[in-house]
This record gives sequence, C-alpha cells and structure tokens, in this order.
Amino acid sequence: MFHKVLIANRGEIAMRVIRACKELGIKTVAVYSTADRDSLHVKLADESVCIGPPPSLQSYLNINAIISAAELTDAEAIHPGYGFLAENAAFAEICENCGINFIGPNSSSMRIMGDKISARQAVIKEGVPILPGTKEAVKDVKEAVKIAKEIGLPVIIKATAGGGGRGMKIVHSPAALPNAFATARAEAQAGFGNPEVYIEKYCEQPRHVEIQILGDKHGNVIHLGERDCSIQRRHQRIIEEAPSTVSTPALRQAMGEAAVRAAKAVGYYSAGTIEFLVDKNSNFFFMEMNTRIQVEHPVTEMVTGIDIVREQIRVAYGNKLRYKQSDVKINGHSIECRINAEDPVKFSPSPGKITAYHTPGGLGVRVDSFVYDGYTVVPHYDSLIAKLIVHAETREDAIHRMASALDEYIVDGIKTTIPFHRKIMANKDFIEGNIDTSFLERVVLE
Repeated sequence: MFHKVLIANRGEIAMRVIRACKELGIKTVAVYSTADRDSLHVKLADESVCIGPPPSLQSYLNINAIISAAELTDAEAIHPGYGFLAENAAFAEICENCGINFIGPNSSSMRIMGDKISARQAVIKEGVPILPGTKEAVKDVKEAVKIAKEIGLPVIIKATAGGGGRGMKIVHSPAALPNAFATARAEAQAGFGNPEVYIEKYCEQPRHVEIQILGDKHGNVIHLGERDCSIQRRHQRIIEEAPSTVSTPALRQAMGEAAVRAAKAVGYYSAGTIEFLVDKNSNFFFMEMNTRIQVEHPVTEMVTGIDIVREQIRVAYGNKLRYKQSDVKINGHSIECRINAEDPVKFSPSPGKITAYHTPGGLGVRVDSFVYDGYTVVPHYDSLIAKLIVHAETREDAIHRMASALDEYIVDGIKTTIPFHRKIMANKDFIEGNIDTSFLERVVLE
C-alpha cells in the first residue's frame, strides 16, 4: 500500500480522505491556502504544506505548487477529492509523467468522459440509451435552429465541457433560441475555457438518478446501485438519497448494467458515477459521467456497507476490487442533506465565525464536516460546511431520523440551510416520494 498520500483539496472531502488513509495505515499530507490555515484537515493530517493565498487559482488550482508539495514531502500519490482539479485530465497526466500516482482514473478515460460529446459517442457504441440530440458541437445559431426543429422543442443547450448548470439553457420557443445559444456559449467559455455547446431534447420533470461504479486496473467493474439527486436548486444538488423511490429491481439492474458497459467502454477504473435522467415512464437516458468521488457518496456507503474512498485508494495502488457484483446488497435507506453556510431564504453566502457548534448523534447518524466551535468560515470557496447523513430500515424511518438530527444540529454565529432542510423533511410531496428536478420550483415549503 502507499506510504504517503497528498490530498489536493480542502473541507470535508479532505477530512474524508484523511480518515480512509488512517484506516489503511497511510500517512497524509494536507495542502492549504493561507485562508484555510485553521481548517480541521490541516490539523489532523500528518504533514501540511501551504500552497498559496486564498484565490483558488493561486492555491488549490495551482498545479505547480501541488506537485512541488508532493515532491517536497515524498508523497507517492495524490487524491484530488471532488471539485478543483479532480476532473482535470491535464493534472492527472502531469501526475503520471512525474511518477506520482493519481488516485482516480487515467487521463485518457477522463478526457473522453469529461467532454459531453465524446462521452455520448462512447456510450452510444455500447447501446446505452441517450436523449435525441447532436453528436457533435453545434457551430452556430443557424445550425442550432435547424437542430431544434428536427428534435422538437423544448430542447436544452449544454456546454460540452460543462457541469453544475453553467453553460446550460432550456429553450421552449424558437424566438428564445438565439439568445440562449449565445448565452450558453459565453458561460461555457467563461466557466470552462471552452465555448462549445451541444443540443439535446429536454426531458421535462425527470428524476436525476445516478449509478455509483467502482473499477480496478484489471478490467473488473461493478456498480453499487443508484442514488436519487432530484432535489436541486439551480442545478445544484441539495438532498440525495439511496435507493431512489422511482427504482425497481429491474430498473436498477438495467441502469447498473448500462453504467458498467459505459465505464468499460473507456477502460475506466477508480470510483465514478454514471448519471441518468429517468422520465415519467421509467425510461432512462445517459446524461454524463463524473470521473471522481461524488459529494453524495456516503448514502451509497450507508446502504451497501462498502467504503468507496478506501476502495478507490486500494484500486489506485493496483489492487483488485474486493467485491464482485453478487456481493453488492442494498440494505435500508439513506438520506444526505448538504449543510451550507448560506441564508436559508435568500441562499446568499454567510461566512463568519461559528460561536457554538454541536453535531447530532445516535444510531444511523453520520456527519462529515471540517468545521468546529470557534472556526471561521471563509468566503473564498464553496459554502458547504457539512454533510448530514442518516440510515434507517425504511425511507419513512430515514426521514424521521433526518428530521430529528436536523433539530439537534446547532451552528451559531452564521446562517445555514438547516431550517430549509427541516421544511423539506416535513413536506408532503417529499415524504410521499413525489419528487423530480423541478421539485423546488413547484412546491411551496411551509
């Protein structure tokens, strides 16, 4: 096993990786910006290296500084977490060229799946269903209008290198298409350095369901069932759960097998996620692949009992998967709420000093976080400060357990989204499983 791993990230995911490494007997190196000097991951890692000032481009996205930190501390491997450089194929390739193990997929499969067009082309060959749309980037507005007429409105314009809702525009009328096309390209260029977009049929009120996969360097790939990520605000996930209420054993098997085929098509190993849209008739369509660990991976860990991060590290070292598909069982139900340092009404950032902090506990309750009493939440990065995860025998029990845990969670000094999550847990539609990606747009939370 690796002797030492550098974690090229911050926050709760850095803490998650540190815990997995400790269990494997691996020394850890934390990197941090000057703004994160007091962060918990810096305190709990075996070593720490400051890599720059607060701006991400000068710290957590500074490849030279991160590689230098790895060489300085003799780290054999780098775990990128999620966000920042996690899906940067150039970074993975640099690690490979420097003789540093990248704890993730190889740069080749990352490049293919990181581009929406090439990803669609790869899965089509494996018979994975996709929504009608373009197989190449759309060149101009004239071509976009022609394609929209052929597919039929509504359509959605997406950045080929995009994610998180940037470079994404839904078009319901012909008159709105030119402006939407121009805006999507501008957002794609600003957000990803690549203005290319493609067009596909817009699936109205779908479920956003993803399949967790694990693969090793020996050609073995398995799936760990599905997660439902339909509760979203501006294409950003807020609550995730496993399994999905829309799923049946047959649908899970079909989606799982399609996900495994998609991963094998590009020689994928490590942890990854194949994302699907599921329509009202339980038809599913490939959307994209995330070539990294996901924020919501804990719900899958809770229902399968499989430590995904630990397995990800073992695979990177060259070990075979410890599990076969027949070993994977879905037990009970798990829900995750993302606790953000945000105003729960306006959803504006709420950085500042935490003056009191108490996490909930009890059977089936898990908190992944990096903050503590007296910690100052900085304004420079994503507002996620914790993930609250519960597990119970049934979905009904899981909702009750989550509601109770939210009531017990205390974060004073800043505003958080805890009150918002309480409202969702009490909502009749959510309780009955009547959810889709438009849930927060059509439901009034009281």
